[in-house]
Amino acid sequence: MTHPSPLPLPSQSMASMQRFWHGRRVFVTGQTGFKGAWLCLWLERLGAHVTAYALPPATDPSLYGLAGPWAAQTHVQGDLADARALTEAMHRADPQVVLHLAAQALVRPGYRDPLGTFASNVMGTANVLEAARTLAHRPQATLQAVVSVTSDKVYDNPEHGLPFHEGDSLGGKDPYSASKACAELVTRCWRDSFFAGTGTAVATARAGNVIGGGDWAEARLIPDLIRALDSGTPLVIRYPQSVRPWQHVLEPLAGYLRLAQALVESPDSAPEAVNFGPPADAFLTVADLLDAFAAHFPEGRSWVPDSGPLPPEAGHLTLDHSLATRTLGWQPRLTTAQTVDWTAGWYSGWRAGQDARALTLSQIEQYQDLLP
Repeated sequence: MTHPSPLPLPSQSMASMQRFWHGRRVFVTGQTGFKGAWLCLWLERLGAHVTAYALPPATDPSLYGLAGPWAAQTHVQGDLADARALTEAMHRADPQVVLHLAAQALVRPGYRDPLGTFASNVMGTANVLEAARTLAHRPQATLQAVVSVTSDKVYDNPEHGLPFHEGDSLGGKDPYSASKACAELVTRCWRDSFFAGTGTAVATARAGNVIGGGDWAEARLIPDLIRALDSGTPLVIRYPQSVRPWQHVLEPLAGYLRLAQALVESPDSAPEAVNFGPPADAFLTVADLLDAFAAHFPEGRSWVPDSGPLPPEAGHLTLDHSLATRTLGWQPRLTTAQTVDWTAGWYSGWRAGQDARALTLSQIEQYQDLLP
């Protein structure tokens, strides 16, 4: 697909985003996860009619639990593996846009349960796309766009130290990365085989490593540091010199929303797969990010390298987001310092007793003020 020009200027504005999402029927998978909870709160603030489908939260506490009750939205507890229940939930919602975020989203659990990881990320994606296909082929269909969220780790990584572009080869040496690369192929297959000519546009979104308040996932840097602060023990780091494209959770979420809007308003020029990565100065090592974050907490502890046997992970991973800027008008709005400040500020506020929902909505409002 060619991308001759950016979208018209009105589609790049916050006002346009608000007009587009207000009153729109949206089906979200993965609302009980970290990014999914942030996304559902943002869609609520934008006035969208949201139906969401996911397993129960995997952690306690969870942002999903703290930000509830979700009285303004319809949330269904279900497994992506249950294709019938998923399809019935999607048909009841009759969405105009599907945003698929549900996944087994962690590298280390992927090693422990590779079959479950592939089942969730590959067959789960296939089940979502098949449910959407049955909607798109109905008489008087209203489904306009499907965004399938994958990962920055979908690329075959030769460790050359260069940012990845969307046309680079897909790959993945670990089960999580490989399963997400497979999800890219599954999405491409359904788009080319079943959605052509239906009026429903389909694309994938590849985001870098996200941080932000309300994440308590296992084996993630910031949640691990918060747990270390609470326990008073040093944080054990697997690969302190690994480089990752760190970004605040709101950055890729803004990209997903922009991509879905573009698929509806300008499907011929919208990308079919697109990176959402941070500015170049955010390509930090794990150690650098950890030191910057820990400096916000007076009880911050030093980190120590993990001395045990470790499964392999990519040493250097960065993304080129120029396609997103060129075709969607999207670009990162937060510096590395702001990303760390916002994340540390959220956890500091929550640890001091502030309301998690209010903290999250406040940062969403601040972020919207940064958009054109």
